[in-house]
Order: sequence, then C-alpha cells, then structure tokens
Amino acid sequence: MSASQQEQAALLVDTFEMLGDWEERYRFIIDLGRQMPALPESEKVDANKVKGCLSNVWVVAERREHDGEPVIEFVADSDSAIVRGLVSMLRSLYSGQTPRDILDFDIDELFARLDLAQHLSMGRRNGFSEMVKRIRALAAEHVESRGRERRGAGREQRGVLPGRQQPVRVLDVLLHGLAAEHAAA
Repeated sequence: MSASQQEQAALLVDTFEMLGDWEERYRFIIDLGRQMPALPESEKVDANKVKGCLSNVWVVAERREHDGEPVIEFVADSDSAIVRGLVSMLRSLYSGQTPRDILDFDIDELFARLDLAQHLSMGRRNGFSEMVKRIRALAAEHVESRGRERRGAGREQRGVLPGRQQPVRVLDVLLHGLAAEHAAA
C-alpha cells in the first residue's frame, strides 16, 4: 500500500510551510499537476466527469488487492493547470488506500491547515469539494459492492465491473441509499 494519508498530508503541510508565500505554493501545485500522468482520452467521457467543476475534471477508480486487502487506485485529469495540481494532491492522499481509509480521512482539516479556502476562488473551492465527493462516492460504492459480494457470493453483481468501480455521484449524506439505486438502474 502507498504511504498513509496522514504521512501524505504531513508532507503537503511541511512543503506548504517551507514554500512560504502563495505564489510559490501555486507554482508547486501546478508542478504537481504537470508531473501527474495524463488520463487516456478513452477515459475522458461524461461518465467519468466530475460535475460541479468550472474546469473539466475526470476521475476514474480501479480497485485492486494489496496484501489481501482491497485498495482503490485513482487516475484523473483536468484541462486546467491549477485544478490538475489539486487533483494530483487528492490522488496522493486517496490513491492506493482502502475504501474505509478514504471515507474516514478528514480532508476538511487538511484543507484548513493548508489554508486553501483563503487562496482559492469560490469556484475552485466548490470544484475541489466536488472532486472529494466523487472520490468518496467511488469508495462508498466499493464498500457497498463488497457487502453485496459477501451477502450474495456466486450471484451476478449488476452495476459492478471487476477491477473497476462504476462512477456514482451522490451527496455524502445519501451515499448508501443512492448507491443501491444507481446499481439497480
């Protein structure tokens, strides 16, 4: 498994503190985006698009096993340099983690420690929030599908592709009920 979310968060906080001013921090975020591998064009489809972002953002989740434990790998992209950097930050925090760790991680606390709310436009903050919701929804869908697999071993699982989670866009509060509704659709 990749480094823990707490380790990644501490590294981001330390880096932001070391950089000092926000001009340097913006350059750092943009550089993170430049280093992120591009999402294949075949994945840049509406089903993978994050709704509610000013820029185009796509997030795809792939599940795999690591030491017998399910983890989710995220690949993503954006057509905006700063958003691509924010996506890269989220990938460093969430990719390679278990669905439960993804759902339990307090991104709001990290967001506050990095002081992003004061330095991102309202549109970027809303987009960042939508990206987090999308990642959490994909993790929640994985938790749901694992529960269905345990309850119905051997039965066909509609709406779940082996090795990949179907995108689900729901509010955190409604994840459980709407994920089941999405799978039935």
